[in-house]
Amino acid sequence: MALLTLGLNHKSAPVEIRERLSFGPDIITGALRELLKQPGVEEALILSTCNRTEIYCGLAETESAEVAHWLAQFHGLEVETISPYLYQRHGEDAVRHLLRVACGLDSLILGEPQILGQVKSAYQTAVDASSPGKVLCRLFQSTFAVAKQVRTDTAIGRSPVSVAFAAVSLARQIFADLSQQTALLIGAGETIELAARHLSQHGIGRIIVANRTVERAHGLATQFGGFAIGLTEIAAHLPEADIVISSTASPLPVLGKGTVESALKKRRHRPIFMVDIAVPRDIESEVDQLDDVYLYTVDDLDEVIQENMRSRQEAAEQAQEIIDFHVDDFMGWVRSLDAIKVVQDFRRQAEDMRDDVLERALRQVRAGKPAEEALHYLARTLTNKFLHAPSTAMRQAGHDGEQTVLEAANNLFRIQAAKNNR
Repeated sequence: MALLTLGLNHKSAPVEIRERLSFGPDIITGALRELLKQPGVEEALILSTCNRTEIYCGLAETESAEVAHWLAQFHGLEVETISPYLYQRHGEDAVRHLLRVACGLDSLILGEPQILGQVKSAYQTAVDASSPGKVLCRLFQSTFAVAKQVRTDTAIGRSPVSVAFAAVSLARQIFADLSQQTALLIGAGETIELAARHLSQHGIGRIIVANRTVERAHGLATQFGGFAIGLTEIAAHLPEADIVISSTASPLPVLGKGTVESALKKRRHRPIFMVDIAVPRDIESEVDQLDDVYLYTVDDLDEVIQENMRSRQEAAEQAQEIIDFHVDDFMGWVRSLDAIKVVQDFRRQAEDMRDDVLERALRQVRAGKPAEEALHYLARTLTNKFLHAPSTAMRQAGHDGEQTVLEAANNLFRIQAAKNNR
């Protein structure tokens, strides 16, 4: 089986392209089932986050063009539209790429821990859809173990760096005193929870959490002394917000230009700082055209992030060494799969020989031949049958001067070791 990773991320594609190729939780199971129907695709998993969409496949052949065509077709696009932004990894490179992703080495923020949870979630979704087989299941289980080892053995995750942290850092640059500000957080997922925690640690005056499910918003808001509202109530509370951080899984924007314009009028044009972490975007891009609005997307956070990742570079090098070791280990396991059928056929052939000779020996005993003679016949005949084919092959190799075959036979049958043990 050939391993393939095909996808795009924050390095290869702008947010406008990434949001068009994202897979929401409501469509990903159906997408996996469709993907498995494509020629040559035997196993599949889809990882879709705000910064990346990646397809992991076990293929009957190394051909990957059909997967790219499927990705484009599924989202109603031409493959020529997306191909400049796609990358492909095969075999060992595909394994190394996944390990780097899960350990946070390929993230917008080096070493960020959220991606591992997203990879685990993608794996569970795929398992529920019965789309990964023996190889992908083994690969992802190994990945989780490697990511845990990297977290334990290196300092890759000890600095408080994340997209949420970067967003709050920007807010602190714009507002000198967060204790006088109100933050509206849209969504109730892990990124928003991190943003709330960072804001709280830096003394934010007030937190409002808006979510489609008010109960979930309430559960998050109460942790930080805030209060919860539904998405339909955002317009009424937006004029109170000095800081807006949004990260939902909505396929459509939850905050439009008109709503923001109305809020600015009520605020008498006091500025609003907005960070849209979601892909697809939660805040209409036209909002950036308004005066008194500072709108940032995940792509805009890169400069802030660069300042906070320098301390992780040495740890990343250590993590890479761990990854390289486990890539070799996993690829060794993959190569061993090729030997399984050969071993099975070899054992079956040997068992057939055994059964045939044993039956003949038993017939001799039943015919009155002494058991000792029958046993000698069994041992002699079975030995000759086992050794006939390899002995013939070795003699022919010697005749043809194929020294490598003789060396392989010596290693395979441990001939030298057996001689030394006499």
